[in-house]
Amino acid sequence: MEQGWQHFEHGADIGVRGNGASKAQAFEQAAMALTAVITDPSQVALRQSVDIACEAADDETLLVAWLNALVYEMAVRRMLFGRFEVRIDGHRLQASAIGELVAPQRHRPAVEVKGATYTALRVGQAANGQWVAQTVVDV
Repeated sequence: MEQGWQHFEHGADIGVRGNGASKAQAFEQAAMALTAVITDPSQVALRQSVDIACEAADDETLLVAWLNALVYEMAVRRMLFGRFEVRIDGHRLQASAIGELVAPQRHRPAVEVKGATYTALRVGQAANGQWVAQTVVDV
């Protein structure tokens, strides 16, 4: 398994999964999967950086907090993000989300993500040593 993101089927909602050599990379890729639920991430220009910080009691809750912080920032700033730089220290996350204001004709948003859930929530290392961070998002 290489660094990257995937979607997986889950009823009326959609699963987001990030893979990476580190937990931080898996969280970055899960965020890319979140963006890809809405639009093609390659169509998001990297014009503005937004700093995000969150902490939680464990890795799984931290993933939900991170994705929900992104959903919040997308909603209040009317932005989409196409790159993420995540640093994790214990159960504290510091990140930069880089993107631009939504341009509906160019981005053609498919759905609005309402939030990350605790369904199919998993953060951990696979047998090959790669990190996996996944959950289902409510659309």
